[in-house]
Amino acid sequence: MSDITATTVTADGVAVALPARVKSIYYIRGSSAGSIVLKDGGSGGTTLLTLTTPGAGSGVDAANTMSIPSDGIRFSTNVYVDVTNVTSVTLFHA
Repeated sequence: MSDITATTVTADGVAVALPARVKSIYYIRGSSAGSIVLKDGGSGGTTLLTLTTPGAGSGVDAANTMSIPSDGIRFSTNVYVDVTNVTSVTLFHA
């Protein structure tokens, strides 16, 4: 039995409302360069990951996956996601 759960967001906000470890990220890029910022503790919380995303040009695969090594990134309060020019973000977390 796995303890991994997936949560998808399409706008800024709390993706996981409890302590968690983010293990992997799947995202759909927007048409221009953007970013995904993961914070512990809400919009004003501590930034634990900033991921810069390239734009999805014509004929380019817009989906990307990022695996996080070891036990993932630990969020002690919650996982807040701030997206810029990203269509959606799916977090795989435990």
